[in-house]
Amino acid sequence: MPTVQELAERISWISESSTMKVAAEADRQRREGVDVVDFSAGEPDFPTPDNIKNAAIEALRQNFTKYTPVSGTVELKQTICDYHKRTYGTAYSPKECIATIGGKHAIFNLVQALIDPGDEVIIPVPYWVTYKDVVNFAAGKCVFVDTDEQEGFVLSASQLERHITPKTRMIILNSPCNPSGAVYERSEMEKIFRIAKDRGIWIMTDECYERFLYDSELFSLASLPGAKETVVVAGSLSKTYAMTGWRMGYGVWPEAVFAAAERLAINCHSCVNASAQYAGIAALEGPREPVHRMVKAFAERRQYIVAALNSLPGIRCATPGGAFYTFPNISGTGYDARNFQSRLLDAEGVATIAGTSFGAFGEDYIRFSYANSLEAITEAVERIRRFLGNSPRGDAARVS
Repeated sequence: MPTVQELAERISWISESSTMKVAAEADRQRREGVDVVDFSAGEPDFPTPDNIKNAAIEALRQNFTKYTPVSGTVELKQTICDYHKRTYGTAYSPKECIATIGGKHAIFNLVQALIDPGDEVIIPVPYWVTYKDVVNFAAGKCVFVDTDEQEGFVLSASQLERHITPKTRMIILNSPCNPSGAVYERSEMEKIFRIAKDRGIWIMTDECYERFLYDSELFSLASLPGAKETVVVAGSLSKTYAMTGWRMGYGVWPEAVFAAAERLAINCHSCVNASAQYAGIAALEGPREPVHRMVKAFAERRQYIVAALNSLPGIRCATPGGAFYTFPNISGTGYDARNFQSRLLDAEGVATIAGTSFGAFGEDYIRFSYANSLEAITEAVERIRRFLGNSPRGDAARVS
């Protein structure tokens, strides 16, 4: 008889989420009475706007509590297509759109639908942790391409060309990027698109942080002429509308990809939560003021935290172009990323994420989420200053 220890091999292809592990440890310490300032959380510290909550409440009152079509209600899918057209000038129809359980679900389904064992997927480093695992789960091969701090942590078209092989099937791009906050210039994105298009390579563009831009204009790869044949979009309402717990995302894809993703959904979850779909319509059709206020607040925090981190000994921090993360270089502190993360939390109650969570390239980096109040950021920076002032330098700090 099989034992509980005999798990399927594919489970070993997925690693433990290092970001979730830090969040869990920070939560444990907080419940034990430790005063933790959390820079690890990848979610806005703003409430979901009232118009969105009210739409879900009304949907429940109207008894919209049953199954919906697997790919989402026609009303929601049309709203998503209208939103993308209004924002980026694209021309998707509901038969090319699927509602998903957050943006992560869209990414998972895309990769499982398009990647065969041995297919290569190019992923710029640093990368969001999920990309690696979903490619591994499909038995694909991750091809990691290190980016450069001095170049803003973006993948250049020339770098991309050097890593393409006959087995290259997909490129994953995330702009604005988690964890670095990098934003790609439109001109570079167009070069990347042309390279991929000419070779018949899919580009998955993760637009989770699309609205969190501080110095750039809104842009989607899907808006380029001819993009619909090779560009697939994973979208999310989680960050833009402070809806992380609602689990509302979407994909806009060619019809053939949509059909494959729908088959996955049928056999996985049946449909997205019905009332959350009505909330999604309200989010995409509703007033923009709550989003603008949130992004304005993040812009102020960005300016403050970059200056504050650059004032700390041994730390240098580039200004991110988008999202709500900084990715400072800590090599001058004498710590490696994991030790900095763990010792700072234990010594001063400040939760951060080691850069190595986002690829081996991140050994000298730490991710800070500034989805926290200015008061909390100020307190955390002073705790880090105290930590660095009391810390050993050199190899002693780099040993676990």
